[in-house]
Amino acid sequence: MSAQAIRLFFMQAYDTHLLTLMLSNKQFEVPIYQRTYAWGEPECEQLWKDILRAGQSEKMQAHFTGSVVYVEKKPGTATHFEPSLIIDGQQRVTTISLILAALAKQLSGRPVAQQEPVDGFSPVEIRTQYLLNEHKEGERRFRLLLSQDDRATLQSIVAGQEPPPDSQSRVIDNYHLIERWMSEPGLDLAAVCRGLSKLTVVDIKLEVGVDHPQLVFEAMNSTGKKLSQTDLIRNFVLMDLEPKQQQALYTSYWRPMERDFGPAAYEAQFDQFMRHYLTIKTGSIPRLDDIYDTFKDFVASRAVESIEPLVADIRQYASWYCAMALGKEPLPGLRRAFNDLVQIKADVVYPFLLETYGDYVGGVINDKDLLEIVRMVTSYIFRRAIVRIPTNSLNKTFAMFGRYLQKDRYVESVAAHFQLMRGYQRFPTDEEFSQELKSSDLYHFPRRSYFLRVMENYGRKEYTSIDEYTIEHIMPQNEKLRPEWQEALGPEWAEVQKQCLHTLGNLTLTGYNSEYSDRPFREKRDMPGGFAQSPLRLNQGLGQLDTWNAQTIAERATRLAAEAVGIWSRPNLPPEVLAEYEPTKGAVVSAYTIENHPSLLTPARRGLFDRFSDEVLALDACVTREFLKLYVAFKADTNFVDVIPQVARMRLSLNIPFESLHDERSLAVDVANRGRWGNGPTEVTLNEDSDFAYVMGLVRQAFEYQMGGD
Repeated sequence: MSAQAIRLFFMQAYDTHLLTLMLSNKQFEVPIYQRTYAWGEPECEQLWKDILRAGQSEKMQAHFTGSVVYVEKKPGTATHFEPSLIIDGQQRVTTISLILAALAKQLSGRPVAQQEPVDGFSPVEIRTQYLLNEHKEGERRFRLLLSQDDRATLQSIVAGQEPPPDSQSRVIDNYHLIERWMSEPGLDLAAVCRGLSKLTVVDIKLEVGVDHPQLVFEAMNSTGKKLSQTDLIRNFVLMDLEPKQQQALYTSYWRPMERDFGPAAYEAQFDQFMRHYLTIKTGSIPRLDDIYDTFKDFVASRAVESIEPLVADIRQYASWYCAMALGKEPLPGLRRAFNDLVQIKADVVYPFLLETYGDYVGGVINDKDLLEIVRMVTSYIFRRAIVRIPTNSLNKTFAMFGRYLQKDRYVESVAAHFQLMRGYQRFPTDEEFSQELKSSDLYHFPRRSYFLRVMENYGRKEYTSIDEYTIEHIMPQNEKLRPEWQEALGPEWAEVQKQCLHTLGNLTLTGYNSEYSDRPFREKRDMPGGFAQSPLRLNQGLGQLDTWNAQTIAERATRLAAEAVGIWSRPNLPPEVLAEYEPTKGAVVSAYTIENHPSLLTPARRGLFDRFSDEVLALDACVTREFLKLYVAFKADTNFVDVIPQVARMRLSLNIPFESLHDERSLAVDVANRGRWGNGPTEVTLNEDSDFAYVMGLVRQAFEYQMGGD
């Protein structure tokens, strides 16, 4: 937000020098609900360059750095003061404090006559005017109090003491960075002082009981490091509470979540967790940049009298997420199974598994049931990856999975739903999975390390780490194969190499990759450390072979693929059990039929409608058709196209935003703000004169948008 925009937004906003603001306020405090100090080297370096540029330029009288928004707890007196709470600007103020502390330390190392390069910037004046309150004790001594673990670290730096040994705060990292810049040969410290004195901000003091800090906080999310959705949520939850309530909720619920995640995972994954949480609670998947707004709507819809039960609920789900996604699960078997999901990057499964884990904690299922479900989920995700089924529908698949649970037959209902999914959602069959394993390029498969690790260790009690092994092509990659290889592979050796090189049958693990090189097979087999001596399960049988060619590659691929089918197994309920879960097939039962739409019954229109229906239903096995009073609905998860019959045409209502539709011919119309029948914001006409294939392309986009919608 620019300075001009800030002045327009706030009636009482004043330009001031940042150092003047720091001098005039006896103490700033960052509330506990604010995020920890988050600036990294890029943000610090930009501020440092701005300071040097301002200090070295005689023409530049000021450099605007943003805003500092704060609210006074209580009016102060001559003998007592309460700190001002920073709502926005803590990153900037903290970094300036670190620069001032490093500057004071650097100047202190100079001869006395050189310790004040610019009037007012001696080490003593820097410390007493901007960093410390003279004659005060305890925390009142410090002019800036940070939140959480950052507080003690900054205090130790300002006091000239060693920081806490277990500190993970970025405060200490950035202080050392600034110290290094401050000690660079040739640096003009006078320019640093002048640059600091030219920094300006918009000074915004809020009135208690008049201004709404949360609204201000949202509006001020501008310069510096952009706030995450989680930062906004945390502040929304805590900001309007009384200080004691803030402290209680933060200490009891939010801080334990931060500790469970750890600094890196909290910053990288908490937004994703909140997305999963809101998916479970609202039944729809928020976009990543809409999580905060979705959360506010969710809170408003609950009309809660107290925020504490909601925060406690988030805390509970967060602990389950950490168990699954961050390796915090105490049971070894479950922990390994959850780690497999992390290895194959199956983030989309967590809305379903969070519900399942909650049922496990609640005693609805036991640990063996949960383990079986997790393994089914893993097999489903991995088989689809091998078969190369597009992943863009998986988030909705797992967001809705819980609807199909029958909790008195928990594991069986999960298996049944997996087995009954069709089309884009299908669980690949053993034949599909095996065929792709044997024939596809697994060397460039993104999850190849996971695949080989599991193949090597499945069923073992003594785990073998493959981290120190590399992938070996038994038949070498060298385009100019040695004569021995050409002879073994036969006259069509080049084609055999091309077809089989990166396939399952030709890949293994070894610690002797460089020694093997492109040697003939028998040398690789019999040399020290060769296949005949290998302790790895993947190399079993290679020591008994005399040659390596297309046949032996195919035989080994068949054997390994059969093992993989057993490892990543597909549910296989008996037909009579599966029949109990089978949904009604064909058209949805309705009180209406095509007879209720006379305009569809003329020969030409009936033929067009039947052709359209056949094409739409063929998009996927999950698509259904339902005749309603005023239109005909075609559904996957929900309606993606509706047919509104009219005398002269069929009006198609497409459930896809107009701006998301790729329509080169501009046939579609945006009807988002018009009264209409049908469920979509976009419409297109279909009649006997239309380009049927082109219109079907638009319908297909609506279907794919629904299936792959984020």
